[in-house]
Amino acid sequence: MVISTVNRTPPQQGRDNIAPLLPAKVLRNDADAIAAAHELAAIARVHAAQRDRERKLPWAEIEHFTRSGLGSISIARAYGGPQVSFTTLAEVFRIICTADPALGQIPQNHFGILQLVAGCATEPQKRALFQNVLDGWRIGNAGPERGTKNTLELKARARRDGDQFIIDGQKFYSTGALFAHWVAVKALNDEGRQVLALVPRNTPGLSIVDDWSGFGQRTTASGTVLLEGVRVDAERVIDNWRQALVPNIQGAVSQLIQAAIDAGIARGAIDDAISFVRERSRPWVDANVERASDDPYVIADIGKLKLDLHAAEALLRKAGQILDEVAATEIDEHSAARASIAVAEAKVLTTEIALLASEKLFELSGSRATLAEFNLDRHWRNARVHTLHDPVRWKYHAIGAWNLNGNLPARHSWI
Repeated sequence: MVISTVNRTPPQQGRDNIAPLLPAKVLRNDADAIAAAHELAAIARVHAAQRDRERKLPWAEIEHFTRSGLGSISIARAYGGPQVSFTTLAEVFRIICTADPALGQIPQNHFGILQLVAGCATEPQKRALFQNVLDGWRIGNAGPERGTKNTLELKARARRDGDQFIIDGQKFYSTGALFAHWVAVKALNDEGRQVLALVPRNTPGLSIVDDWSGFGQRTTASGTVLLEGVRVDAERVIDNWRQALVPNIQGAVSQLIQAAIDAGIARGAIDDAISFVRERSRPWVDANVERASDDPYVIADIGKLKLDLHAAEALLRKAGQILDEVAATEIDEHSAARASIAVAEAKVLTTEIALLASEKLFELSGSRATLAEFNLDRHWRNARVHTLHDPVRWKYHAIGAWNLNGNLPARHSWI
């Protein structure tokens, strides 16, 4: 895999930004990763509400993410990375997303692609890509498409042409692509099998359009990627169709990160609810108390929210631990299913508490909390949009089918 030159000029927001390539630390261990996540969260929290209100993309924050070394924390020690646990990976996302879940969502596919590469790329491809990431490269997503039968169906095509592939297609929900150095494009090859092409950000024919208009996660830039005769060297094309042939934890890792994002949204909403009730809310007249924080019904509701949050976070940690256990063994159908079910359980609770907490915030805080100056509705908007990635009704079904009938869950990125 040949490393291409990346424009090092400061990024400008627009159709054809190219992110600068800046030096990145290589963290040593899990503790370093947690500390770096807390440092980034403290920075991101300051202007998170303003960025959402103005739809100002977090360029400085995502550059800090990369320079801090967080982008390479999942890379195996054999390739020079710290190889943090999945438990720590989830905690890193939860910490960052408590401060700004849009910022936290941007690198989610970066880690999903790294997991996929570890599972099915050739050894030269692994060495080259992992070194790129250690050097500060970011990976963006160009997988899902609009107008298809379901989220797994692809219309994009990658035609072989000698030592290259020519890719044509149109992608959407391309989180991270605008900020990326590598754009990971899923397409069907000449045999109709899915491949993953790693396309350098400045490749002719590749355009990234910042047209994400969702009412939540507004600054993820999860918009359109256009591919018109994009040429990619064959050595940059991964036969990811091979991954479906063997049991794996690719989907479970992807879903663990999604659950961690939702857990962060929930904690952020509860933290803001507590602060608002303490500092700004008036008590209801019938409560006969001096402060809103002394209202017995408000106290009880905050208590329940905290309990539900702690339960969701506990299942998130348990899911990470099970992934760590499974990854340390030879993965078979049963262990892969065990990992998926553990993550599904966490995903159900993190989804439910994110939605409940972001709605309860207003009930407990009162009418003043709805004023635009506070922008507290961003919590509900973020929760509602992000939790639509995969419906929890199917999580309940998978968990029930596993426990009742021993049925293995589906094997894809959404379970």
